[in-house]
Amino acid sequence: HNKMANQVNGNAVQLKEEEEPMDTSSVTHTEHYKTLIEAGLPQKVAERLDEIFQTGLVAYVDLDERAIDALREFNEEGALSVLQQFKESDLSHVQNKSAFLCGVMKTYRQREKQGSKVQESTKGPDEAKIKALLERTGYTLDVTTGQRKYGGPPPNTVYSGVQPGIGTEVFVGKIPRDLYEDELVPLFEKAGPIWDLRLMMDPLSGQNRGYAFITFCSKDAAQEAVKLCDNYEIRPGKHLGVCISVANNRLFVGSIPKNKTKENILDEFSKVTEGLVDVILYHQPDDKKKNRGFCFLEYEDHKSAAQARRRLMSGKVKVWGNVVTVEWADPVEEPDPEVMAKVKVLFVRNLATTVTEEILEKSFSEFGKLERVKKLKDYAFVHFEDRGAAVKAMNEMNGKEIEGEEIEIVLAKPPDKKRKERQAARQASRCTAYEDYYYYPPPRMPPPIRG
Repeated sequence: HNKMANQVNGNAVQLKEEEEPMDTSSVTHTEHYKTLIEAGLPQKVAERLDEIFQTGLVAYVDLDERAIDALREFNEEGALSVLQQFKESDLSHVQNKSAFLCGVMKTYRQREKQGSKVQESTKGPDEAKIKALLERTGYTLDVTTGQRKYGGPPPNTVYSGVQPGIGTEVFVGKIPRDLYEDELVPLFEKAGPIWDLRLMMDPLSGQNRGYAFITFCSKDAAQEAVKLCDNYEIRPGKHLGVCISVANNRLFVGSIPKNKTKENILDEFSKVTEGLVDVILYHQPDDKKKNRGFCFLEYEDHKSAAQARRRLMSGKVKVWGNVVTVEWADPVEEPDPEVMAKVKVLFVRNLATTVTEEILEKSFSEFGKLERVKKLKDYAFVHFEDRGAAVKAMNEMNGKEIEGEEIEIVLAKPPDKKRKERQAARQASRCTAYEDYYYYPPPRMPPPIRG
């Protein structure tokens, strides 16, 4: 058996007949040592792991089969090195030690590939400060090799509702690499109660990746965090970048057969992806039976959307016998309330082909003086001189029939610089339709300018 254990990993180490077996009577083993040997770990590796059990850093029951299997695939030197690193890691906030050990092994392999020697673990956070923060706030901290998660959920005394939704998360960039929760939390909690803070970690360097996501318990707190902390000088010469983050759960899908209905599409994509909750489809202006050859798929969360995107992009999944084109849909950004409070332009969609600018002008001018009306395809922009008149027109005309089609109206959202940049990049080869305003969709309604 011993011979077999020595052959694991193809490192056949022949035991010389005349060598005395190592005297292990002086070493005390736990009852798990034998199990480790039986699992096929080399003797020294089993001993080292058993020593770690004895220190109480991690218990045998904490390690699942996956961790032991992964460890068995290393040669003896590699396995000992991994265990040494694991032993020296700060495990005080690691809730899943087995997954953490797997993370250490994965990182070791990546370093090996890059040919960089496993570096001495870089200076981590000041544990005393982290401990003081957790004692003061009552939050938990869960550390994995890829991220440090503070809160999520926070203590009941802070917030006991369900996880906050869209518009409550901010993205924090340009974080100094050796900075941790003890410096971030005191700054951001000024904006309002934090649901969770996820600091992304680079396992190869042991430092943070320079960015984090913070979810607040309310939208107001998230907006406040952007005002307070964007461009904040957190250390001399180091300024943070903070903006509202939108976890995108919508995909744009092209090359769809034009005769397919919403139900056909929902049915077909539900077969090949999981978590699909809605399909958003546009009709051709002059033929309501045909779609425009693209649609948007709305998933229940970002993770489902990301998995669906990977599957559809893999080229292995066919829909109606074709490979479809997939990209992330532009996230629906929450408009700045102060900007939206001044908008005097209406976006009117679902117009019948027969609706002219004159008909629109006639219908809308009874609510107040118009500056201009611009119709494109099956939607139009109606510019009022007065904000009050625009809101009144929207409230009264939304859902009304013009030329036999029910129209939908929302306030047009002024152009957003970032969106302009994204569109410019995507449409370098196409001309853009109407640049003064773009339509701000209500929930689940993407901009019809696409495609």
